[in-house]
Amino acid sequence: MPIYDRFFQEGLTAMADEIKTTAAEAPESRNFIHTFIEEDIAQGGQFEGMTVHTRFPPEPNGYLHIGHAKAICEDFGIAEKYGGVCNLRFDDTNPQKEDTEYVDSIMEDIKWLGFKWGNVFYASDYFQQLWDFAVRLIKEGKAYVDEQTSEQIAAQKGTPTQPGVASPYRDRPVEESLALFEKMNSGELPEGSMVLRAKIDMANPNMHFRDPIIYRIINRRHHRTGDKWKAYPMYDFAHGQSDYFEGVTHSICTLEFVPHRPLYDYFIDELKEGKDLDDNRPRQYEFNRLNLTYTIMSKRKLLALVEEKLVNGWDDPRMPTLCGLRRRGYSPEAIRKFIQMIGYTKFDALNDYAMLEAAAREDLNARAIRVSAVLNPVKLVITNYPDGKEEEMTAINNPENPSDGSHTIMFTKELWMERDDFMEDAPKKFFRMTPGREVRLKNAYIVKCTGCKKDDNGNVVEIYCEYDPDSKSGMPGADRKVKSTLHWVSTKYSVKSEVRLYDRLFTVENPSADERDFRDLLNPDSLKVLDNCYVEPFAVDNESARYLQFQRIGYFVKDKDSTAEHPVFNRTVGLKDNWNKQKA
Repeated sequence: MPIYDRFFQEGLTAMADEIKTTAAEAPESRNFIHTFIEEDIAQGGQFEGMTVHTRFPPEPNGYLHIGHAKAICEDFGIAEKYGGVCNLRFDDTNPQKEDTEYVDSIMEDIKWLGFKWGNVFYASDYFQQLWDFAVRLIKEGKAYVDEQTSEQIAAQKGTPTQPGVASPYRDRPVEESLALFEKMNSGELPEGSMVLRAKIDMANPNMHFRDPIIYRIINRRHHRTGDKWKAYPMYDFAHGQSDYFEGVTHSICTLEFVPHRPLYDYFIDELKEGKDLDDNRPRQYEFNRLNLTYTIMSKRKLLALVEEKLVNGWDDPRMPTLCGLRRRGYSPEAIRKFIQMIGYTKFDALNDYAMLEAAAREDLNARAIRVSAVLNPVKLVITNYPDGKEEEMTAINNPENPSDGSHTIMFTKELWMERDDFMEDAPKKFFRMTPGREVRLKNAYIVKCTGCKKDDNGNVVEIYCEYDPDSKSGMPGADRKVKSTLHWVSTKYSVKSEVRLYDRLFTVENPSADERDFRDLLNPDSLKVLDNCYVEPFAVDNESARYLQFQRIGYFVKDKDSTAEHPVFNRTVGLKDNWNKQKA
C-alpha cells in the first residue's frame, strides 16, 4: 500500500476509535485527549519515558479571542498536568497580515490567563530548513512548480467522489522546477504567477493529498526576516515540520484539521526518511472549537469591525477578544472556569453566552468589592435628619470573604437613590419606596416615605422620607422587618461618573450561520452610555479594588478611559441573566 494511502486509512480508523471512546466517557471526564496522552506516556506507549511536549501556535495576524483561550488552556494545561513543557510558536508564514503588534498582544494575553511558555519559537526560524526540504522533494520528483492560476488549480481538484485532473506542469523536468523555485524567491515574479506543489496523488479520496500547494510567492517584507524571502511555505507544509523540529510530542488542534492529519503525517514521514533523525514523530489530536452565541470568532470579520470603526478597537468590551473581555472586567479565572464548564469533545456545538456570564458571576461574587452606585438618580431628602449632620456608615467589602474587611460610606440629609426604586402609586407587589411604606437604606437606617415633589411636566424631582434614629444597625429598632433594602449615595460625598452598559454584539444567536451580511446583524443597543451616575468615592479612589459589584445592579470595572475628573465604569455582567427572559 502506498504510504499516503496507509496514512489516510490509519487516520480514518484512529478518528473513528476516538469518537467511540469519547461517546463512552464518564460524564465527569470531559477531556478525552488526556486519556490518549496517558496511553502514549504509559509503559509501552509511543512516548514512554519522554517529557510531554506541546505548543500553542497562533498566527500573529490579529488579537486572540476566547476561542483561542480554549486552545491555550488545553496546550498549556496538558503540559502542566503531565509535568511537561508548552512552547509558544508564532506561525508567521504570511507577511501580508502579520505584525509585531500582534506578537506582543498574544504574549500579554497568555500571561494574563496565567500560563507560562517554555520557549518562544517562530515558524520563520525554520524557513531555511523548510526550503531545503522542499528542494529535496523537487530533486526526488515529489514536488513541481505549477504556473496555473489558483482558479485553474482549484477546478482541477475534482470532488470527494471524483478524481482530480493532473496539472500540465506535473511532469516538468526536475531541473526546470528547481530553477523556477529559485526564481520564485528572487522577487522578480508577481504574486500568484507560480506555486510549488507536492506531487502525491490526484485520485486520493482525501482531497488534501491532491498535489497540495506547499509554497507561494508573497512580495512583502517579513516582520522578522525582512526581504530575505519571497517564497513562503503554506501552513500544511510548515506546521508539522516545525512540530518535528522542536520535538513536540502532542500537536493539539481543532476539528477542522482532522482531514489534514494524514498530510501532516505524510510530510513528517518524508522529512524523517530523508534524514537520519531520531523518530520523535508528534501525534495530532483534535477537539471541538469554541463557538459562542451572539458573537463571531472569524479574525477577518473581527478585523473588519475594527477597521470600519463599528467597534472601538480590538479591546472594545463588546468584542470576544481576550483584551476586550479583560477591559470589560472578566477575570482570567472566569475565562478558565467557563472553558472547564464546556469541556472538550469531538463534536462541534454552539455554547450559550449565558454560560460565560454565569462563570463570570460565580467568580466575581467571590472576589468583587461591594460598593454603592446610583445609575438613574433622583434626590431623596430625609426631612427629619438634622441639618449639617454627617455619619460614617460601615460597609462590608465582600460578605463572601470576610478577610476583605470593610470601608466607610458617608450618610447625609440628602441622598441619591435609583429612580426606579420609587413609585407614587405602587401596585400591591411593589415593595420598594412608595408613600407610607418603610424601607431600609443599606448600611444605614429604616426610612418611611412621606411624599414627593414634581416639576411642571409631572416628573418626580425629589422624594421625601423620615428616618427612625433607633433603626441603625446595632440599635433597638434595627431588627424590625421591612420588605426591601435600597442602595444610595450621599449627594455631597459621591462622584459623578460615566457608566457604560454593554450587551451582546449581535442580535441573532448564530451570526456566523446567518446568510445576511454580519454588519446588518449588529445589535444597536450593544452599548448604552449613562453620563449622570453617582458612585461612592471608595469605588473611584481605591485602585486595589479592580473588580466591583454595584450593589443590586451588577459587576463593574473601572475603564482605562477613566480620569480623576471623569471616572468611567464598564458593566461586566448583571447580577442575573435577563437575556433569556427577553428572548422568551
